[in-house]
Amino acid sequence: MKKIFVKTYGCQMNEYDSGRMAELMETEGYVQTDNKDDADLVVLNTCHIREKATEKVYSELGRIRHQDEASGKKRLIAVAGCVGQAEGKEIFKRAKNVDMVFGPQSYHKLPEYTKAAQKGEKVYEADFYEEEKFDAMPVKPQINKVTAFLSVQEGCDKFCTFCVVPYTRGAEFSRKVADIIDEAKILVGGGVKEITLLGQNVNAYHGLNAQGKVTSLAELCAILANIQGLERIRYTTSHPRDMSDDLFAAHRDIPKLMPYLHLPIQSGSDTILKKMNRKHTAAEYLDIIAKMRAARPDLALSGDFIVGFPGETDQDFQDTITLIKQVNYASSFSFKYSPRPGTPAADHDNQVPENIKAERLAILQELLFTQQKAFNESLIGQKLPVLIEKQGRYEGQLVGRSPYLQAVYFDAEPTMKIGNSVTIDIKGFSLNSLNGDVVKAKQMSVA
Repeated sequence: MKKIFVKTYGCQMNEYDSGRMAELMETEGYVQTDNKDDADLVVLNTCHIREKATEKVYSELGRIRHQDEASGKKRLIAVAGCVGQAEGKEIFKRAKNVDMVFGPQSYHKLPEYTKAAQKGEKVYEADFYEEEKFDAMPVKPQINKVTAFLSVQEGCDKFCTFCVVPYTRGAEFSRKVADIIDEAKILVGGGVKEITLLGQNVNAYHGLNAQGKVTSLAELCAILANIQGLERIRYTTSHPRDMSDDLFAAHRDIPKLMPYLHLPIQSGSDTILKKMNRKHTAAEYLDIIAKMRAARPDLALSGDFIVGFPGETDQDFQDTITLIKQVNYASSFSFKYSPRPGTPAADHDNQVPENIKAERLAILQELLFTQQKAFNESLIGQKLPVLIEKQGRYEGQLVGRSPYLQAVYFDAEPTMKIGNSVTIDIKGFSLNSLNGDVVKAKQMSVA
């Protein structure tokens, strides 16, 4: 039996896509392996969003070439995803051991590409097949998985000046409601208790229902909440321009929708936001946060920040610091700006020197980490529902996930199983996790 190894770079959507490619190749007689050296087919599912992402892929291709030369084995090599879309046929020139290059909307053709590559053909595909891709990809129950990703929307029409997604993932596309429900039911039937809805702009979701009516993300969450056995719903990533009153209400009215929102702003400076083409202001973002917290007072917020965008002044940076202090984030992601070839910002004047970007990032991250620790500390003494996901590192320890996405560590009791929901009295914390004790039987909710 042939083996496939898939290495995933980058975002959660790539994780989802990698799983679907592996499932697709099972229908062709391949089994998935975690050992690259054993694989007959190696797929690098790539990301192009961060600096040096492309070079990491070429470095991995070089290592594979050296391994194959040493062993005398020739594996089939595919470069999939956003680097494949962005770099195109240039990959064949720089890495002659690559057999297939294709973008993120062509995954469903992997069996066809593989058969062509086995005949010695070089396969290249950069077209967009959004709906065809989802229709062709099989869905199977997850094995021993409590949480799962479910892609509902892809692509982006926002054209932020720093971002490659519109060029690598294409225009915004939303899957049909019925297809999402079918996939969710398969996942839940296989034991999944928590589903995270994925999209580059997931709150721009506008899929059609059976009657041909456009359905919003809020409406989709309400529909999914009716699936028996599904305990938790999350979604990521959202754009401020697509936040809506019905989504605020959904967080208020749907108990299964977790009190957690990842809502990137990137900068607190209106000047920089305009240069980024975000098409919202800091004040508008703060208004959204106020509405969300009014709807769900226990909401935890996460955000993304880019430091050192071209032309960012000391005052622009201070505006970002001021906004962070106003919002008070529970978690965050922050990066130095890095030019992405082909994006407008890469050609902007006034690129910020690396040393200034590094200094600003250190200041910003210190504030964000302080806020994250303070949020975790605020949970001490609270009794939180925790969905058990796996065994801990120590004997008798289990690990679950809080409503706010932190890992929660606790000592297991004999009746507890992965997939159960338990109530944990929070006793301690670190930057990324909590720990506590099980609340005894009468107060415990077990799935």
